[in-house]
Amino acid sequence: MSGYVSVGKILNFHGIKGEAKVGCSKTQQDFFLSLDTVYLKNNDTYTPLNIEYAKPNKNHMIVKFEGVNSINELLEYKGSLLFVDEDVIRETLDEDEFLIDELVGLEVFDAKNGEKLGFVIGVSNNGASDLISVKTNSKKICLIPFVKAIVPEVDIKNKRITLNNMEGLLE
Repeated sequence: MSGYVSVGKILNFHGIKGEAKVGCSKTQQDFFLSLDTVYLKNNDTYTPLNIEYAKPNKNHMIVKFEGVNSINELLEYKGSLLFVDEDVIRETLDEDEFLIDELVGLEVFDAKNGEKLGFVIGVSNNGASDLISVKTNSKKICLIPFVKAIVPEVDIKNKRITLNNMEGLLE
């Protein structure tokens, strides 16, 4: 395996039969439903947990893991992050989708004049779209909507993002 990426967190138990409430974003629920196995991290070891079934429920998932049949068996996992192999996620990404780790650290350049504007320090979501946090050359942090009209090019190989820098965007 190349690495692991977090896809959720065991928040609590659900009922008495070992079902878990798993927190994940709404956009990840369909992906989570496609999984057969997730991994728990304990120190530097990743232990597989096979998913018996998963179903969306309000703002979280209800997940039943094979071999976990009571609250007591589940309680030791409460608060644990769940991971998948990075390659599993890469298989599901569309052409214009990226892992957050790939974007953080990329340099940001102006599409018109090629001037370096700063670099990406984080990625977040405001509910409407993803946002990249850019630390400008003047050490200011700006949130930029991560949409094609504003960010027309992402070049992971050359570690750069091209930005249509309109007035007021980096202020």
